[in-house]
Amino acid sequence: MVTRTTADAKGDVVVLLIGMRINRFRAVHLWLPVLLAMGRMLRELERDPARGLRAKVLLTASPRTYYVVQYWESKDKLYAYATAPDAFHHKVWARLNRKERAGKLHGEVGIWHETYVVPEGSYEAVYGDMPAFGLAAAHGQVPLEKRGRYAKDRFAHRSADDTAA
Repeated sequence: MVTRTTADAKGDVVVLLIGMRINRFRAVHLWLPVLLAMGRMLRELERDPARGLRAKVLLTASPRTYYVVQYWESKDKLYAYATAPDAFHHKVWARLNRKERAGKLHGEVGIWHETYVVPEGSYEAVYGDMPAFGLAAAHGQVPLEKRGRYAKDRFAHRSADDTAA
């Protein structure tokens, strides 16, 4: 029998997609530091959960493109990390900006991010025989029936419903 669960997210969900694309494989000296910096930032965030990263999924779209789906506690915590002078992210961006101003970046590596704040009622999830993954890893998981058997029911669920039970 298949065990079905859903994410136990309450309120808005903050999702950051962040990644890089290797534009010129031979420019290892430029793209490898970007790749290594992401690993270092993730380790920094894992060591300090108060910064707000709840979960992550590392992915690749091609041999050139690597990215991370990140689930954050709030957009305020995401912004706070991105601008914190003591965070490794701040040092990486400062270094990258200096190289760009000096004309030392020539398109060898592309970097990108997209941030989404998804309001409650605009997300739903189903996991069949899966450990906590993605949104469920970030917010916990509950039996599917707690939020509704059908997607329309899960979309209609509000965290206030949990307190009424």
